[in-house]
Amino acid sequence: MPLITDARHRILTTHTGSLPRPEALSGLLLAKMLGERHEKADLARATRQAVADIVATQLACGIDVVNDGEQSKSSFQIYATERLGGIEPRAPEPGFYRTRENEAFPSFYRSGEHSGSQRKRWVCTGPISYTGETILREDLENLKAALAGHSPAAVFVPSVSPSSCAGLMENRFYANDDDHVQAVAEALRIEYEAIVAAGFMLQIDDPRLAMHYMLSPDESIADARRWAASRIEILNHALRNIPRERIRHHTCYGINMGPRTTDMEMRHLVDLIVTIRAGFYSFEAANPRHEHEWEIWRDVALPADCVLMPGVITHASTIVEHPELVAQRLIRFAGVVGRERVMASTDCGFASTLARGLPPEIEPAVVWAKFRALAEGARIASQRLF
Repeated sequence: MPLITDARHRILTTHTGSLPRPEALSGLLLAKMLGERHEKADLARATRQAVADIVATQLACGIDVVNDGEQSKSSFQIYATERLGGIEPRAPEPGFYRTRENEAFPSFYRSGEHSGSQRKRWVCTGPISYTGETILREDLENLKAALAGHSPAAVFVPSVSPSSCAGLMENRFYANDDDHVQAVAEALRIEYEAIVAAGFMLQIDDPRLAMHYMLSPDESIADARRWAASRIEILNHALRNIPRERIRHHTCYGINMGPRTTDMEMRHLVDLIVTIRAGFYSFEAANPRHEHEWEIWRDVALPADCVLMPGVITHASTIVEHPELVAQRLIRFAGVVGRERVMASTDCGFASTLARGLPPEIEPAVVWAKFRALAEGARIASQRLF
């Protein structure tokens, strides 16, 4: 399969990875995550079927560049704890971390909880190693089987970034945080390279890059930029053996429905993002806190042949975007960077919540309506641009 097909004739559509799972599969994954009794054969069978169904659903909604919906993963980052040696689970301390967001809006975040504020549930107690070859192989085989009879423009597989993965755990083994993240990166490199070797594009899921400033209330913008630059250097080293055109990089701000006034502005990040060794850059551009930032790309020196994948529908609202609005958003970006350098995407993922009794923030029917609006908006934009 060509890496990307039809990219020079219209605006292609994609998304950022996680998609709603069937309730039965979510229940099995939750039981596995909590160490509760479950039938492994039932989980394997449900996962295979869910991947097949989610690939077909994406294509039916008009998505060109598809994935497995991360159906087998408990979350975009927690899944890595099943694939790394040198870490151990622990009971988290009570309460939540201070963040700029929960300090700015204590009445909204009454418990203090939002994405990224949870206490760490894992500890690094020894050398980090990659032990997830079997699980990864099952994921890749399920995706290949699901693609039979389909011809998407391309296929990608998400994998967590070193900094987002290291953020899950407390380091009690390495001399400092840099050594810890470097060890995580070298372990995850095995997963990155295996995904590409299997014939898929690799997407690096890296929300911590954009979230670090919000999660670190005692740091300045300059501090956060220095942190980001150091983490990008480590990430680039982990990607050293993979061609740029096979890599997508995604960053976002994590919180779904919240005030979000403490998000780091893209103007403080954009020059760093384009130093990441990737051919495709995915970022939030549809929610009202960041939609205006399309203009800053006028002043960015883009790497040769890179493609922007702005979010033109958002996970931060249950409102289904009108296709004309989606088209307007895409046309703005095309006017700044060129029509061949834009792919329509989403702000972030839409996975269902792995928690008993809690419905997903956005119901699956609404997700698919948003995806159809994304595809129709891309069609309208393509008619006007090509």
